Amino acid sequence: MHKVVVGALVSEGRVLLVHRSPKKRAYPNLWDLPGGGIEAGESELGALARELHEELGVRIATDSASHLCRVTVGPADEAALLSAWLVRDWQGRPSNTAPEEHDDVGWFGLEELPCPATAHDLVRTALVEAIRSHPGRSPTR
Repeated sequence: MHKVVVGALVSEGRVLLVHRSPKKRAYPNLWDLPGGGIEAGESELGALARELHEELGVRIATDSASHLCRVTVGPADEAALLSAWLVRDWQGRPSNTAPEEHDDVGWFGLEELPCPATAHDLVRTALVEAIRSHPGRSPTR
């Protein structure tokens, strides 16, 4: 089974989402959390750090990450295990450094979340609960 990790950068009650390119095979034209596949030999946090650096140009503080949820997604013949993480601290200003993956990035408060705000309801529910209980702090720049 393919394994995928996504990360929610949270600052001051807002979460960073990426808009998936309309050309993407899986979940095109949708606002979602950034991330990607876990490579052989990588831990979830190692993959998360790599993916967020590749896609957003940030260096996450892995000790600030907390696990949100894990869910099996996709059709049965192409199922993937998706692991979502909340990230409260990072270095750098997030920007779209992977335009082939997504065509926009944006910060959203809970009342501004696009619908759907992630491809998977369980991830959205866990994310909303986490932000409500701990809105996060300003990132290290």
